[in-house]
Amino acid sequence: MGKNVIFFLLPLFLILFACKVSGKEPVVAGSFYPADKESLQKIIQDFLSKVTKVKTYERMIALISPHAGYIYSGQVAAFGYKQLEGKDINKVILIGPSHHKGFNGASVYTKGFLRTPLGDVYINEKLAEGLLNEQADVKFLAEAFEKEHSLEVQLPFLQTVLKDFTIIPILVGSPTRKTFTHLTGKLSEMLDEKTIIIASTDLSHYHNYEKAKEMDNKVISAIERLSLKDAENLLRTGEGEFCGGYSLIIAIEAARMAGANIGTTFKYANSGDVTGDKERVVGYASIGLFKEPLTDEEKKELLALAKDAIQEYVIRKKVIDKEIKNPKFKTDGAVFVTIKENGQLRGCIGHVQPYMPLYKSVIENAISASSEDPRFLPITKDELKDLDIEITLLSPLLPVTNVNNIIIGKHGLVIRKYGHSGILLPQVPVEFGWDRETFLKQICYKAGLPSDAWKDAELYYFTAEIIH
Repeated sequence: MGKNVIFFLLPLFLILFACKVSGKEPVVAGSFYPADKESLQKIIQDFLSKVTKVKTYERMIALISPHAGYIYSGQVAAFGYKQLEGKDINKVILIGPSHHKGFNGASVYTKGFLRTPLGDVYINEKLAEGLLNEQADVKFLAEAFEKEHSLEVQLPFLQTVLKDFTIIPILVGSPTRKTFTHLTGKLSEMLDEKTIIIASTDLSHYHNYEKAKEMDNKVISAIERLSLKDAENLLRTGEGEFCGGYSLIIAIEAARMAGANIGTTFKYANSGDVTGDKERVVGYASIGLFKEPLTDEEKKELLALAKDAIQEYVIRKKVIDKEIKNPKFKTDGAVFVTIKENGQLRGCIGHVQPYMPLYKSVIENAISASSEDPRFLPITKDELKDLDIEITLLSPLLPVTNVNNIIIGKHGLVIRKYGHSGILLPQVPVEFGWDRETFLKQICYKAGLPSDAWKDAELYYFTAEIIH
């Protein structure tokens, strides 16, 4: 009897085990890249041997990489992957577009592995399953991955330059606002020191060589500056093209939320550079997004920029025009400028979202704080000598899920309800000695709302870097 039970359960066990380790076979091996292991190893090593590591910023949070056939885009991809050689990375978030299957939201591959001729790459099942959310249209659709190449072509490069790592594969279809908010928040939380996001995209398609370069340069500039506004506008108007579409925009925002503040292009080329046919080309770029804190010297430069902007406007009614070379200052940034006179508030205006390059936001908000804050009269020439200037750089907004997690002195708040909105910077409750309950009441008052409106309003928190 016992033996019968054992033999009856054994096939069931084998079925369950097979299900657990089942995975996906490659679909473009033999077309986009060699199907033979040795040939694939040779072509990747040949690509990498032609690239040297460049001196970059310390921590790369995201890599944008092309996904065409290796004979066209493999060399460009190698410029980015060369920078990952020897890095202590054990988790890779792969995100790209769905070329063959239309669907709403995003599809996450949650079980088993993805196979290439170089071996199997296992899914980080816990993290992948943690992304699923029906309300945000984030689910597992096997058919989305059946013929898709955008993620697959990244794997052999990763298998070559990294050692032990797992992946979280995501294909994006037609995302809703909920999809965007859910994925950017979740992915930014995953992006620790040993995790990177790889965003798979090609650039312009089938224009002549010069037109392609013109369009691609606009897209590359937007990516380097982490400008969601410009990237989305280029996509919407057709002035720029990137088939990664909203998967790339999600990756940029997730990287920005994780602290990325500067982009570096490792290589740009198009198919015309490979084939010689420059009539109908496809563009490719390899770009890294990095987290690089401002130095003390750079903070002083921003304060000086704000001071010069105020003086020039108050004295001559002119907006200063300065040549800016520092790429960190060209990245889009959310900035508030606060002006005090003899310790008393004299003006404070800013942007909650990163609508423009950091340096422009400093200039614009410095001028607005000095001359357009409706609570005060414009600053006069005689007051200039007594002013203290403070710049607050805001992190991306995140929804408050539990008010008990709000930390006085660390978090600022934004509230939105019934068309009313208000913001209080992290330093405000410290200056006035407020506790958390008072802070919540005051953000409501700031928005012209009842003191308990925060209970059913849109409430967001942010951190900030304060430059004195």
